[in-house]
Amino acid sequence: MERRRMDAALLVLFLGHLAGALEVPLDLPQPPTITHQSHKDYIIDPRENIIIHCDAKGKPHPSFSWTRNGTHYDIEQDPNVTVKPHSGTLVIDISRVKAEDYEGVYQCTARNKHGAAVSNNIVVRQSRSPLWSKEKIKPIVVQEGVSLVLLCQPPAGLPPPIIFWMDNNFQRLPQSSRVSQSLSGDLYFSNVLREDSRNDYICYARFPHTQTIQQKQPITVKVLNLDAINDTMAAFYNDTDLFSEDPVDERRPTFLIPNGPSSSKMVLRGQVLEMECIAEGLPTPNISWTKVSGDFPAKRTSFLYYQKTLRIVDVSESDAGEYRCMAKNRLGSVHHIIRVTVKASPYWISGSPRNLVLAPGENGVLTCRASGTPKPSITWAMNGIPIENSPKDLSRKVEDDTIIFTDVQTGSSAVYQCNVSNEYGYLLSNAFVNVLSEPPRVLTPPNIVYKVIKNHRVLMDCASFGSPIPKITWFKDSRSGTLDGDMYKMHDNGTVEISVAQARNSGKYTCVARNILGIFENHVYLEVKEPTRILKQPEYKVIQRGRSVVFECKVKHDSSLVPTMNWLKDDGELPDDERLVLDSDSLTITDVTENDAGVYTCIVNTTLDHDSASAELTVIEATPTPAVVYERPDPPTDLELTDQKKRSVQLTWTPGDEHNSPIQKFLIQYEDSLHHRGHWHNLTEVPGTKTTAHLKLSPYVHYIFRVLALNAVGFSRPSLSSRMFKTDPAAPDENPTGVQGHGTVNNNLVISWKPLSGLQSNGPGLHYRVMWRQKSIDSEWTTVTVANNSKFVVSETPTFVPYELKVQAVNDHGSGPEPAISHGYSGEDLPSAAPKNVHAVVLNSTLAEVHWDAVPHELIRGYLKGYKVYYWRERSLHKHNPHHVEKQILTFSGNHTHGMLPGLHPFSLYSFNVKVFNGKGEGPASPTQQFETHEGVPAAPSSLVITNPKLDSLTLEWNPPRDRNGLITGYTLKYQPVNNSNELGPVEELALPANETSVTLFNLKYSTRYKFYLNAKTDKGAGPAISQEAVTIMDEVVFTPSNVPLFINVPPAGEGQEEWQKELVNGSQNYMLKGLKEGLSYRVRLVAKGHSDQAPHRSKEVVVEVPAVASRQVDIATQGWFIGLMCAIALLILILLIICFIQRNKGGKYPVKEKEDAHTDPEFQPMKDDDCTFGEYSDNEDHKPLKGSSTPSNGTVKRDDSDDSLVEYGEGEDGQFNEDGSFIGQYSGKSASRETAEGQESSEAPSPINAMNSLNSFV
Repeated sequence: MERRRMDAALLVLFLGHLAGALEVPLDLPQPPTITHQSHKDYIIDPRENIIIHCDAKGKPHPSFSWTRNGTHYDIEQDPNVTVKPHSGTLVIDISRVKAEDYEGVYQCTARNKHGAAVSNNIVVRQSRSPLWSKEKIKPIVVQEGVSLVLLCQPPAGLPPPIIFWMDNNFQRLPQSSRVSQSLSGDLYFSNVLREDSRNDYICYARFPHTQTIQQKQPITVKVLNLDAINDTMAAFYNDTDLFSEDPVDERRPTFLIPNGPSSSKMVLRGQVLEMECIAEGLPTPNISWTKVSGDFPAKRTSFLYYQKTLRIVDVSESDAGEYRCMAKNRLGSVHHIIRVTVKASPYWISGSPRNLVLAPGENGVLTCRASGTPKPSITWAMNGIPIENSPKDLSRKVEDDTIIFTDVQTGSSAVYQCNVSNEYGYLLSNAFVNVLSEPPRVLTPPNIVYKVIKNHRVLMDCASFGSPIPKITWFKDSRSGTLDGDMYKMHDNGTVEISVAQARNSGKYTCVARNILGIFENHVYLEVKEPTRILKQPEYKVIQRGRSVVFECKVKHDSSLVPTMNWLKDDGELPDDERLVLDSDSLTITDVTENDAGVYTCIVNTTLDHDSASAELTVIEATPTPAVVYERPDPPTDLELTDQKKRSVQLTWTPGDEHNSPIQKFLIQYEDSLHHRGHWHNLTEVPGTKTTAHLKLSPYVHYIFRVLALNAVGFSRPSLSSRMFKTDPAAPDENPTGVQGHGTVNNNLVISWKPLSGLQSNGPGLHYRVMWRQKSIDSEWTTVTVANNSKFVVSETPTFVPYELKVQAVNDHGSGPEPAISHGYSGEDLPSAAPKNVHAVVLNSTLAEVHWDAVPHELIRGYLKGYKVYYWRERSLHKHNPHHVEKQILTFSGNHTHGMLPGLHPFSLYSFNVKVFNGKGEGPASPTQQFETHEGVPAAPSSLVITNPKLDSLTLEWNPPRDRNGLITGYTLKYQPVNNSNELGPVEELALPANETSVTLFNLKYSTRYKFYLNAKTDKGAGPAISQEAVTIMDEVVFTPSNVPLFINVPPAGEGQEEWQKELVNGSQNYMLKGLKEGLSYRVRLVAKGHSDQAPHRSKEVVVEVPAVASRQVDIATQGWFIGLMCAIALLILILLIICFIQRNKGGKYPVKEKEDAHTDPEFQPMKDDDCTFGEYSDNEDHKPLKGSSTPSNGTVKRDDSDDSLVEYGEGEDGQFNEDGSFIGQYSGKSASRETAEGQESSEAPSPINAMNSLNSFV
């Protein structure tokens, strides 16, 4: 029960972290995150430099390293490779080398002191567009009506080329249901016609990556009917008919591709499935498709190339099944079944693992949930190292696709890699666990104003960060209570939602983020606007040709929103015609024509909403009946200026004729002839019932006014201009903005500002009073006057001291208001001092902590950026020769006084120094210090070799570890037997001294496989073990056949007619025969069996003797009775051999046929069909010695250096196999065995012993 509650708590916590997953602000410590990397499959253009991307973020900023083909890639040793600044991106200059030299698998690692993130394996391959092989293509002459296939066979490129057929004029060849191109690029004719004759069928291959096109030699096709073929080509065939068959008749369809009644196809999930069926027949067949087990996915299915190709994009598991294509003409039909299976490379089920930010003592979960077909395997790594090899962490528990963290502590931050893979691909994702204690902060900018239309939905954000995760609370206005009720909906990420905004929702909102470490507030504002509505919509109009028409579109909108109006005609843009006049709330069309008829739409847009309305215009012929004419008003007249003051004046005018439409308003414009001559600006508007306006003016402007009248038709022409009214100059009303101060060199201060415009100057003689003084001392302001410039350089300043700055606008009539004080610093210089009290504390064999005292601020002489630790490995402590390694740098941003040096080599001497750096650069280095890392456990021994195996003993030899990581104190050897089912027996352990590199083990079991484990030890413990397997001398036979499907037949040698035993070896190159009896000889041969209609092939025989084991048998070789028996047998054999020799010389030679009848050789006996065994074997020449051959004393047949096939063991051209597996050389009178060293030949048929000799050489 307790366990169930714990799991539920972890699940709730995990879901909470998922919902609130946020980016960690970059000013906080965090492990690296890969932000950009090249694609997994990166095909490069050999004409351009290679750029392999790897960018990452982190705090501190990560350093980068690369591997190439699984090993460390030392970039600094390659003059053709550079790394982009502040990045891990590689730029490879291939101007002096071949691009193919840099093909391979690259992987980037971004590392800082909190962890390491790794990129995907980036496979870099060079694009290739090879030339077409030269060939001479003979003209193709075919009879009209037959099918034809023109092969393209383009050269293989990377990526594969795009195929198309064209003629000599670079025009695509026409294709149809009769002539079409297949997916492979070949051109198929269901039946040929006379018009298909041409001499320029050309296949082109376009290689998309390099944008090159290769061309095949043109193919000539001549299509002739039967009489024409005979007439034109008979001369080449002795005037006989070339074709004697009947002309091609109509025929039912048959498939050209695919072959047979059915086929299968495999496609990966998410890819494109393309299936094709091309048929021949006369008349041309039509192709149709159906899915046997369901329907096509409508939105993802298309039919191409005249229904011959079925394409399904974005394939899913539901697309698996049987598809039937049918070819049909009037004579019949044929169909083909394609069975489609869908596999899947790994894909995420609920997204890739997400970063986890935890406070000390919190729990969390990382989940790597993916699927695929077949089911993928999931492996975890930490900081790029397999998690099983990473340091143990009691707070971490790995369960399949999940890592559970409980009670995490500071310092356990790391990057975890999840690798999901199956045979079709892999997914690699980095997710860090960052253990932080951080008070809350709100990331949403303060004082945002949210604007929404009434009755619409609004979302107000409160993105936050903190560790532990902050709790978000919202308040409105006076904070009398939190937001609750049906009106407000709180989202997990802190966002508050109002689904139907009302005017009462406007106001100030406060979001509060709090955790155990603090509280943070942020304010936002909500403004609910009135909707935009068209109050007076355009009306249906029937107008006479030649008249004018006005469509009104009066709008009501929120006073704070500015609407824009657009007009459409028949849902398209208005014609570009000067007869169409657009006003602020109407559209006027003058001199209407029939083409103006249509539907006109008024669309009103604001930044928040829009509205529209439409009306139709019908144009009719004019009638004699006069109609009321609506026109624009005449311009106002008699402009007069009165009540003139320094900054105001009164303007009066007389309205013009309204032309049957009342004036709605007047627009007053002005021209500043002093500053912007020729430009008119809108000043103000007054209602159409007024003829007077009181105008507020600016100083030092030469005003000229004009007035325009507006009625329902539109604006009038501008009135005549008024007389000029000049306002008096005055002192500036404002000062420049954007005052800044910074240094460009170490002894200057550049003061800059945004200058005033001419209208803001308020008078002539505009200049600026620039003032500055040092902030830290009580000094007087220094003042200079600057004109016609927006910056001033103060020279000979102290290095990097704070200044107070002021810039005041001044003209001939006075100064502007008192300026505000701004702040800046003079220029930086390099730091003048190195950190002091630099020392290192070694924490373990691979980690040291460096400490230093902060450099005083006055000696930094600039903005402190941080400290850099330079460190390098001098040598290993068990060697005195120096270890040349480039210096490594760790950067600690900000005012740090210590830092960790990770990844050190155990038992080594290191040197280091520390520098401070500012915005200008680095200061001097501290005196170089040294430290020694502790001993660690050693690596595995560099090699382990088994030598001198005997019946009950063997010898092991090894070399010490390459990385000793300390003083080797000894070795531990463990070994255990392994039985036939790979089960391990009891372990024996042996401690060995450090100076030993070999050991001989006695009293081992005979014919037994052993597994050995050897590791080295230091005072810190034992390192990883190297393992090896070996077998003591066996009573088994290892037989090595060739790499073809074979049977091994084994009967005991010399046991009469006993049937051959059979073992199926399935194409192995060696096979172990078990259960042989000690002290017996066996005959071994190989049988290769193909299809049922093919005769089996048999090898020559090998005689194998299994030695008797001395420890289990009585040595009878020294017994007297045995010696006497052997002498009698030898004498008897000698007599029999003499008799046989005499009889043979008397018999002479006889034909091969008679020899076969008299002496049946097993090489000529057929294999039994039912069990694939050989017929019974009879050998009259058993145990005949093999000249020039030998058998190993332990009875094991060993593989020779030659890998020749069995065919090569025939003599010359006669060394062939017959259909029944025998040598053709048998019938040629030549020996099937090889010639002896003396070059002698034998006319005898090969005996089984000779065949065994050849097979022995083969093995």
